[in-house]
Amino acid sequence: MPYPIERKLVVGVSSNALFDLRQEDTIFREEGVEAYSAYQTERKTETLKKGTAFPFIKRFLRINRVYDKEEPVEVVLLSRNSPDTGIRAFNSIKDYGLNISRACFTTGAAPFRYMPAFNVSLFLSTNKDDVKE
Repeated sequence: MPYPIERKLVVGVSSNALFDLRQEDTIFREEGVEAYSAYQTERKTETLKKGTAFPFIKRFLRINRVYDKEEPVEVVLLSRNSPDTGIRAFNSIKDYGLNISRACFTTGAAPFRYMPAFNVSLFLSTNKDDVKE
């Protein structure tokens, strides 16, 4: 039986660190949330490019292959995106074969408040302020 999340080594990762969302962020900043949401929804089946944390996350999850009965590590996606725009992220997670099943989509709020609920020990993000919090 897999470890309960309280006993796992959990890494939280932002969608911007797991995937390269620079183009999408430009749309958000220049055109607003509605244009960003429409862009993500229209492209929900297009796989996102790998971000800066992707190689680490992929390697980290390999620990569970060695300890396949216990699965002692877990990755949780902590994203400022809304749940509807998060569909593209989960489709990309599936396309890359990453074993990530938990996520929190905060619709713009800082994700640090949700870290205790997921037992996050390390948070990876491209947003320096989110990491400091």
